[in-house]
Amino acid sequence: MRGILRLRWNPALLVGGILTTLLIATALISLFWTPESPTRVRIALRLKAPLEAGLLGTDHFGRDVTSLLMVGAWNSLAIAWPAVLLGAAIGTAIGCAAAAWKGVADEIAMRVSDVVFAFPAVLSAIMIGALVGSGPLAAVLAIAVFNIPVFARVTRGVALQVWTLDYIAAARALGKHPLRITWEDVIPNIAGALIVQVTIQLALAILTEAGLSYLGLGVRPPNPSWGRMLSDAQTYLSQAPHLAIAPGVAIALSVLGLNLLGDGLRDALDPTLRGRDVPV
Repeated sequence: MRGILRLRWNPALLVGGILTTLLIATALISLFWTPESPTRVRIALRLKAPLEAGLLGTDHFGRDVTSLLMVGAWNSLAIAWPAVLLGAAIGTAIGCAAAAWKGVADEIAMRVSDVVFAFPAVLSAIMIGALVGSGPLAAVLAIAVFNIPVFARVTRGVALQVWTLDYIAAARALGKHPLRITWEDVIPNIAGALIVQVTIQLALAILTEAGLSYLGLGVRPPNPSWGRMLSDAQTYLSQAPHLAIAPGVAIALSVLGLNLLGDGLRDALDPTLRGRDVPV
């Protein structure tokens, strides 16, 4: 009951859940409906202010900014989600292996993670882009590579704590294989920490995708992207500041919502909070 009340009365979880739900709903709605076609050019309506032509005005090509934002939400999630899940899958496997076998395997895994972690996602995107070409695939791979050491370290840390528990020692004494212990006993106990980390890394992935698109390394035009919208808006800041404000606010609210959701989930799933009284 207390766990349910904590979920209900956690303001970070509530606000983060609302903002994240709006983000996902906007992205899904854009798949089958937008106020205007995001690629429809209307030169006669270029640089119109909000409410003068559409809810959020138009850009330098006369395209509807609201429609661009909606489709941009989908393009951001379409890159961020696969990238984070791929990085989480590989990083979790590495972290679990390092915690299970320790010794040389642990040392090698952590040193390799240090090397990979030294390269920012933007630099990784440039190197990967040189091999496979710039675009969504390069962005996904770059963000995934950046996330691998993050999840490897988080997984190793929480998994090592689980491996010290008595029931794990009993399973090892009975001759249970480390792989089976990891799958049946360790992973279920660290799933909460991994879910929280996925939420936080998803916020960073959206921010990174916007940065890559801003530099021309992410979503290719004419496909809308929040980062591309910010890049295009630079030339028209004095004439049409709404072109920069709209995608900037969208990115800020999305990142804020996911971070608040991650913080709220962490508080709700943290076993050290289960004994605390919840105000009602």
